[in-house]
Amino acid sequence: MCKSLKIPYKNIDLHLEKLANIEENARKKRYFSLSCDLKENEVLCTAHHQDDQAETLLLQLFRGAGVAGLASMPQQKPLGKGIHYRPMLNIEKQQILDYAKQHKLNWIEDDSNKDTNFRRNFLRLDIIPKLSKVYKNLANSITRSAKHQSDALKLTRDLAKLDIKANNLVNERGRINIDTLNQLENYRIKNMLRYQLSLLGFLAPSNKVMDQIMSLLSAKVDSEPLVKWNEFEVRRYQSQLYFINANVEHISEKCPIQSDLENLPNFSIRYRTEGQRIKLANKNHSQSLKKVLQEAGIPPWERNSLKMYYINDELRAMERLGHMEHGE
Repeated sequence: MCKSLKIPYKNIDLHLEKLANIEENARKKRYFSLSCDLKENEVLCTAHHQDDQAETLLLQLFRGAGVAGLASMPQQKPLGKGIHYRPMLNIEKQQILDYAKQHKLNWIEDDSNKDTNFRRNFLRLDIIPKLSKVYKNLANSITRSAKHQSDALKLTRDLAKLDIKANNLVNERGRINIDTLNQLENYRIKNMLRYQLSLLGFLAPSNKVMDQIMSLLSAKVDSEPLVKWNEFEVRRYQSQLYFINANVEHISEKCPIQSDLENLPNFSIRYRTEGQRIKLANKNHSQSLKKVLQEAGIPPWERNSLKMYYINDELRAMERLGHMEHGE
C-alpha cells in the first residue's frame, strides 16, 4: 500500500524476550527502535486519543505505578534526537470516528484489538464500558487526573534538577559521585536517579531494578558491581556510578595524538594485551599497563577498547594516557 501511494516505509523487526507482560515489553522495544531511527528535528506523530489516555492511566494504576506512570502519555516529549507528538490526545475516540464516517474515510482494524487476553483490550472492551454507565464523561475525568499527575511529575523533576545543581552530583562525563549522592535522603536519591536515567534515554527501571541500583551505593569500595535491565547498565567503579547504554554505538572522537602520528611511516593502531608493560613519558621505569589504567581511573570495561599508537612496532602513545617514552 505504501509503495502504491509513494509513501516512504521502513519495517522494523522486534525481538521480544519471553516476559510476563509482553504488551509492556513490546511497547518499550517499539519506542526505543523508533527513537534510534529519528533524526534531529524530526517529529514522530502518533494517533493516540483521549480514550487511549484513560486506558493508559488505568493500566498504570493497576500496576501500582508512581507519579511518572500515572502521568500517562504527554502530548509532546523528546524521543531520541527528535520529538514524539500526539496531536489528537485531547480528542475523544468517538469524535474521530464521527469525523471519519462523515468524510467517508476507510481504516483497517487490527484483529488483535478484539483479543481480551491483552489487558488493554480487556479494559477497553469490558471494564471501561461498565464504568461509563456509572461515571459520565469517564475518559475526560480520567485524563484530567493524568494532567494533575503530570504537573506533580514536573515538580519531582524540578526537585531532581535542584539536587543535581546544589550538590554538583553529575560530572562532565555524566558520572555521579556516590559519596555526595549518599548525603541525600533515599527518596530524593531515587527521584534524582530516575530523572537522570530518563535524560539518558534509558527505559524506566522497575521498583526491583531501582532497589538493585540503590544497593550499589553501599557496595564495597573495591567491588565492581553492576545492575542490568534490557540493554541498559548502571555500574559502580571507584565511588562513581556509570550509566551505559549498550544500544548506542560508541563513536569515540579521534584522539589529537592520533592526528599527530598517523601520517608517519609504519604507523599502526593496536590494543592492549595480557601482562603488557608501558613506560610513560614522565616515568623512569616501565609499569604494568593494568596498574597504570587503574591509577588513571579508567574502568575495566573501557580498557580493552583504548587505542595504542605504534611507530615501527614501538608504542608512542595511548588514548586517555598520552605519550610514551617507549614500549616494552
